[in-house]
Amino acid sequence: MPEIKFYSGKTIPMEMHKVKIVQKLNLLPAKERLQKMKEAGFNTFMLHNGDIFMDMLTDSGVNAMSDNMQSAMLRADDAYAGSETFYRMRDKLEEIFGIAHLLPAHQGRACEHIIAQHFVKPGSCVIMNYHFTTSKAHVTRLGGHVEELVKDEGLVTKSTLPFKGNIDLDKLKACIEKEGAENVAYLRLEAGTNLIGGQPISYENMKAATELAKQYGIMTLLDASLLQDNLYFIKTREDSMKDKSIREITRMVADLFDMIYFSGRKFGFGRGGGILVRDEALFHEMEDYITMFEGFLTYGGMSVKEMEAMIIGFDETMDFDVISQAPQFIKHCVDELDAAGIPMVTPGGGLGAHIDAREVVKHIPAEQYPAGSLVAALYLCGGIRGMERGTLSEERNADGSEHIASVEMVRLAFPRRVFTLSQTEYVIDRVKWLYDHRELIGGLRFVHEPKTLRFFTGKLEPVSDWPEKLIEAYIAEFGEDQ
Repeated sequence: MPEIKFYSGKTIPMEMHKVKIVQKLNLLPAKERLQKMKEAGFNTFMLHNGDIFMDMLTDSGVNAMSDNMQSAMLRADDAYAGSETFYRMRDKLEEIFGIAHLLPAHQGRACEHIIAQHFVKPGSCVIMNYHFTTSKAHVTRLGGHVEELVKDEGLVTKSTLPFKGNIDLDKLKACIEKEGAENVAYLRLEAGTNLIGGQPISYENMKAATELAKQYGIMTLLDASLLQDNLYFIKTREDSMKDKSIREITRMVADLFDMIYFSGRKFGFGRGGGILVRDEALFHEMEDYITMFEGFLTYGGMSVKEMEAMIIGFDETMDFDVISQAPQFIKHCVDELDAAGIPMVTPGGGLGAHIDAREVVKHIPAEQYPAGSLVAALYLCGGIRGMERGTLSEERNADGSEHIASVEMVRLAFPRRVFTLSQTEYVIDRVKWLYDHRELIGGLRFVHEPKTLRFFTGKLEPVSDWPEKLIEAYIAEFGEDQ
């Protein structure tokens, strides 16, 4: 999307679409939000959607469909086997990525399950630029371990570096030689590193990393779930790519990898997923996993209506105007909050705006989940549902101690084509107020802690009466109805 110039001289993001279907929002009074937060166990995942004013939990499966996507759903072929919808999807993905073989799955983590099931053995190593919660859990569940080799500067929250998702090539070579190439199940590069702020990886870094892996005979995988944001950053931040089209960049990236998998809940604006396999023999080796775990080979657990919508969504993902909006809204949000002195992850990446909770609530001990506390406080003070991305999202060490996260963030996701600029300004306003009252926020502790992926369904409680004090201060400022 070209930057729209205003006569006033202001630079603000512009929605490149018009709204024709709306969904009513509901802002509960402050005291009711406190009660809802208690019922949810201070876990924003456990809130009911009707209790939320602005849902910025995730960009997964909550993106707006276009008129063309919705109309495409009417032609879906619902045959159990041999659906023409599947073949249209397969052909579209081959057109974009240049890989002929598609294993369909119901979402990204299903793809991760199948890949790990096939390649990971007890004691084997999976190398990543940075992990995602489910990508790591599938590896460790099977007795493997993950080595995260993002460059050190990628974990520096406040920065001007354009590609903080880049893998450290020296560490990659050293890791391969230490582990032994035969013990490395695969190299997984994530386009748009989710857990460190949606930070992109450059084309040149992907090229160098995959070339190194192939020298050692190691399988290369791309997690393309957040690829659309990463494509935007490659085109706008990587000098050698500025004259390339999004389709050209996508093919250049795809040509580097043996396999590509994606969550259609992010890439394609629908609800589904898939694994693209370059080698035909390997494709046939993995087919059985689909029929065993997902469904038949021509739907893989997906709704064919969603598949038809995603076929159009894949084309829209190749449209620079379409994929520009989310990064520009995120940049606006990050820049405004950063200018106000609020510790943010900079530069703004894809996926969402990320608050550096470790700096905002530095008085809260790491074991009391600073980001979890801050994200709960943000719901209390505005009805905004964000997501904790820190220690609460990690798994405990083998001895039961906390594995303190490298970064401690609150993610405010920007689902594609969903929020307006005025809604974004509301979020900025409430975050500013909460930052000015940050000393009122206290810690949390578990009362129900699942063994795996505890952040999804765990329940917590505050270590003091800090939520009541925070609400009292909020009501004094805005009144009970806000």
